[in-house]
Amino acid sequence: MSPNRFHVCSPCSFFIYSAFLFPLRVEIVGAGPLLVYTILQPTGVSSRQKQPKVKVLDPDIDYSKAKSVHSISSWWGIGGIFIVLFVGNITNYTNSHLPDGLRNAHLTHFPSAFIAERAWKDLKIMNDFGPKPTGTYTNEVLAVDFLNREITYIDQLKNRNQRLIVQNQIVSGGYVGVYMNKSAANVYRNVQNVVVKLVGRSETANRHALLLNCHFDSVAGSPGASDDTGSCAVMLEILRVLSRQSEVNRYSIIFLFNGAEETPLQASHGFITKHPWAADVRAFINLESAGSGGKEMLFQSGPKHPWLIEAYAKAVPYPYAQAAAEEIFQSGVIPSDTDFRVFRDVGRIPGMDFAHTANGYRYHTRYDSIDYISLSVLQRTGDNILALTKTIANGDELSGTERYAQGYMVFYDFLGFFFVSYSADVGLMINLSVVLLSIIIPFLSLARSTSGTHGKQIRSETMTGFLATFLGAGASGVLCFFIGLQLDALGRSMSWYSSTNLILGVYCCPALLCQCLVHLLCNRLFGSKTTPLSLALKVQARLNGVNLFWGMITLGITFTGYRLAYIFMVLILCSLCSSTLISMLGLQNTVNKWLIIHVLFQIAALAWSTQFYHILMNMFVPITGRIGSSINPDVIIGALATFATLFSCSYLTPLLFLLKKTDKLIGELVAITLIAMVLASSTHVGFPYRDDAFKAPAVQRHYITHTVRKFYDYNGGERYTDSGFLLQELDRNAKKTIEGIAIPDVVTPMREIAACEKELFCAIPFYSIWHQVLFENYWLPGPAPVVRQMVTINLREKELLNEHEHRLHLVLKGSFQSSIIIGPKAGASLKRWSLLSEIPAPIEFNGQRGHFVLLTAGIESDPMNVTLDIRHELKQYDGPLVDLLVTTTHWEYQKEHTPVFNRLLARVPSWAHVVPSVAAVNGYTF
Repeated sequence: MSPNRFHVCSPCSFFIYSAFLFPLRVEIVGAGPLLVYTILQPTGVSSRQKQPKVKVLDPDIDYSKAKSVHSISSWWGIGGIFIVLFVGNITNYTNSHLPDGLRNAHLTHFPSAFIAERAWKDLKIMNDFGPKPTGTYTNEVLAVDFLNREITYIDQLKNRNQRLIVQNQIVSGGYVGVYMNKSAANVYRNVQNVVVKLVGRSETANRHALLLNCHFDSVAGSPGASDDTGSCAVMLEILRVLSRQSEVNRYSIIFLFNGAEETPLQASHGFITKHPWAADVRAFINLESAGSGGKEMLFQSGPKHPWLIEAYAKAVPYPYAQAAAEEIFQSGVIPSDTDFRVFRDVGRIPGMDFAHTANGYRYHTRYDSIDYISLSVLQRTGDNILALTKTIANGDELSGTERYAQGYMVFYDFLGFFFVSYSADVGLMINLSVVLLSIIIPFLSLARSTSGTHGKQIRSETMTGFLATFLGAGASGVLCFFIGLQLDALGRSMSWYSSTNLILGVYCCPALLCQCLVHLLCNRLFGSKTTPLSLALKVQARLNGVNLFWGMITLGITFTGYRLAYIFMVLILCSLCSSTLISMLGLQNTVNKWLIIHVLFQIAALAWSTQFYHILMNMFVPITGRIGSSINPDVIIGALATFATLFSCSYLTPLLFLLKKTDKLIGELVAITLIAMVLASSTHVGFPYRDDAFKAPAVQRHYITHTVRKFYDYNGGERYTDSGFLLQELDRNAKKTIEGIAIPDVVTPMREIAACEKELFCAIPFYSIWHQVLFENYWLPGPAPVVRQMVTINLREKELLNEHEHRLHLVLKGSFQSSIIIGPKAGASLKRWSLLSEIPAPIEFNGQRGHFVLLTAGIESDPMNVTLDIRHELKQYDGPLVDLLVTTTHWEYQKEHTPVFNRLLARVPSWAHVVPSVAAVNGYTF
């Protein structure tokens, strides 16, 4: 016990605390000419000697003016909306603000800095190659030659203390991938990696290394400037900078430029399973993109290994990271994946995953080009990754990363100004403490302001605030759901797609209006008409009900093990800070002072909440353009808008009771909603798509495949052949566009064509079962395309293994992007094969079951021998055992397009992006 402090015994503490809560004998309530006195129990008087209390209705009413002294002008309701919009604009700016890019002229002042102009020149060369799908000349020759040539220049100009080792890996292999609850065999042959090692000081003692990864291939129809050659340009510049410094890094750094990510994730799998340097990798940094430009977000880390987040916090000058993004992405709701999965699941290596997420409209389209990538984008990414690479490569953790696998981290940034991280265990304690204090402190504060005599009324108003918030959330969600259904029924789905500000009027305003009306209704139904509380105290008690609402959500998420509860904790923390300050200053029952403090802290809360509005909308609005037609995207965006509105405005909505009249606020919300509805449903503003006329394209996506199909019987004879065009429905409005493209002909849903009755999987030219099986496909009969080369399968031998099993010896010829669907006949099953060590679970489509194999070829390869072991339930069975459907898809095949195909493509509107391809489907029975 410190000698400078005095000790108070427990009974004394109780009485001192009681005196602090109830210090007065007489309380003066109200203002103006009428003073109302409430008689309180004097200290030391027993309960039997209590004096009668004088209760009055509406104690803060100035009866000379017949209005509450705590009320404010009705115009402040409209002002509150402008405050929300103003703060939202600020957070939108901070989300998109980037540092200036450095140019070559800055080298004299910053010799060790990342120079964006040099990276931009590398990107320009790779961009000008055009689309680079795996297996094409642009990817396998031009891109690989450029990388090797540029790395040679870097090697020649490196510091004499540095050592570079370069290897070109050509690798074949495969794995079973599970995506969107569907399994498929992913087999690759002769795909390429360009691998560079910047040797560290520890190379002679141990070979621990940090891996940096990007991919230089792209999808068909897209130059892939952001996804992902921009990342490769950043890595080249980082290699250039590090190789020219005199000091050698403690650990080696491996730069992996992989050439088959979009196929998917094949080249990274080839590296991590078959390259000799893979065993040295102790951690990785993966650079990706799901948009075009903007900030790179840290959206996956670990698993576990909190030291990675600590390194990020220490090193990165421009933080942009959210643990919530990690949990959302790993839930599978976002239709995408990255090499992070391969390094984590196959290599068992911890790492970090970065991606640009802005402008997802351009992702995988012709607009993902250098025209939309600025020096600032490269500079920000380069500064962050360079600093992070130096920190990890010179830290202690790479010497034994498993020693640092100590749990999960909660991490987030606040508008990029600062970065916060702590362990999940600490997060649980923080969440629990903030929630409990946010409820207890306001209650005690309000009780003290009434000298402890009106606790029941405070609890009643708190529960009214909670109930109004809860019912308002539900009612606004239902309202936005029906708005989404109605717009879809009117044929105006996705009216906000290219004009995202419409979301504010179509969904956010109705949600806020509904929440306000529910608060007013709950006040009428459950609010006390005889409360002795002043209006200020009543509103503060209602705000504590909001604390209770978000507190229950926070604790519920926390105790289910999700880290994203911090999103709500920070919101509650802002309220806790304001109520604590109000209590400390004794401003609970002042006329305006408590309100000013509350609003000031709510501005900080708005900055926090509106940044998530922008993150959610920037991410999910473009995604609605590629999720197929079976899901109503308006329901998704309506739900997100409802949540964002409640999240941003829940601590402002109870303030409407301070307004002298609420009609101006309600009227404005109704007017904005009606105007937005008219714009969305009746004008060109609600048209979803845009071309690049204003350098802000938001296109509708289409895949059109000119297809020829041939089917062979059990004896090898040709049964029949047909041809036509396959058109995919990638969003809610695509069918109307497809029907317009086909005019005067009529398209037929793929499941309704005659081939579906007798051919495996309707003989659809599937190139990716994970996506295509979810979308509706349409068939338009037409003349056959020109297909000069294709993948074929021939039966070399049929071997009887035992009385129930046969082995089919097949020869696969052709080095092109292809797929195989293996459908055992009735009574038969696939037991073993030579493609992989395991067989994926069969996929169901059109009432049939089959095993899907994706075959990717990089450099041309020799014919491939394949064996299938088929078991039949009948002994000595000697009939047909299996159906095989082999699809060859030619991307970037424009020179072979027929005039009919070109005329069809010419009908595609300018505001749409089409990826044309030519496919050959061969159906066999063995």
